[in-house]
Amino acid sequence: MSEKRIISAELSPEDKAQENSLRPKTLNEYIGQKKVRDNLSIYIKAAKERGEALDHVLLYGPPGLGKTTLAGIIAEEMGTRLKVTSGPAIERPGELAAILSGLAEGDVLFVDEIHRLNRQVEEVLYPAMEDYAIDIILGKGATAKSIRLDLPPFTLVGATTRAGLLSAPLRDRFGVVSHLEYYSEDELKTIIKRSAGVLDVSIDEEGAHELAKRSRGTPRLANRFLKRVRDFAQIEFDGVITAEVADHALSLLEVDKNGLDGNDRKILLILIDHFKGGPVGVDSLAATLGEDPGTLEEVYEPYLIQKGFINRTQRGRVATAKAYDSLGRVMPESE
Repeated sequence: MSEKRIISAELSPEDKAQENSLRPKTLNEYIGQKKVRDNLSIYIKAAKERGEALDHVLLYGPPGLGKTTLAGIIAEEMGTRLKVTSGPAIERPGELAAILSGLAEGDVLFVDEIHRLNRQVEEVLYPAMEDYAIDIILGKGATAKSIRLDLPPFTLVGATTRAGLLSAPLRDRFGVVSHLEYYSEDELKTIIKRSAGVLDVSIDEEGAHELAKRSRGTPRLANRFLKRVRDFAQIEFDGVITAEVADHALSLLEVDKNGLDGNDRKILLILIDHFKGGPVGVDSLAATLGEDPGTLEEVYEPYLIQKGFINRTQRGRVATAKAYDSLGRVMPESE
């Protein structure tokens, strides 16, 4: 089950190649996340009127919902530069100190996967976020001395898919904390039509709707599906993405009308056929699938639970009536 999944919301090299061209540049162009967008608009206008840097911003939520895009928009709206890095890329405190000392006044530093910063690096951030200063140790042993280096006011934008893994001291230093939600089908349809315009792809309303309802509430998936279905429309049809074209292409890619792929259906089939619909413990289910329990819980289960295909109970995982229906199975009356 570890093969590349087309419905994975993680950023792939293919996505990276075209995402920059599809990303909106301003809050007015940004679709969805109305509450987050409206609040950021107010915070940005207020900061600009005062001539100050925007408060540090933490964006959290599932992958593919636009956290990186929002960081770019914040820099654009504030009229400053954007510096991009990630938690795993900063291994030593000195590396973070070099990045911070290179910032100009008002710059936006975007740290993706900020929950993966190691503790020593994280401690350098505390004075930088609070006092716009970093403490540097010169020398070693008895001759070592600490000097404080002042930094220009800047905005740290942190992004994470695992907000619960952030330490309390780091989380408390963010002035703006925003949770990104999954998108509605109407919002995804609007995004798909906008992306189709940017890519010069012909698509009708029904085609956009068919893509939207299979995109699992995630813009990154919607854009990925658009690019893949475009190829089928170009080679096997007349170049226009209709509902028929979208259904044909995504069916060949093993993405069904519920947005489930072959791995999702395999999990439901094993739950129903091997364990009679459950309840079954995650360890037993993972062993039958030949998968790590942590991967099952973090990668596969969230969408199945969110959309009501699986219930997580004290006794274990249970297949719902919706799971039986999606697989064309009849749920036993006793269930």
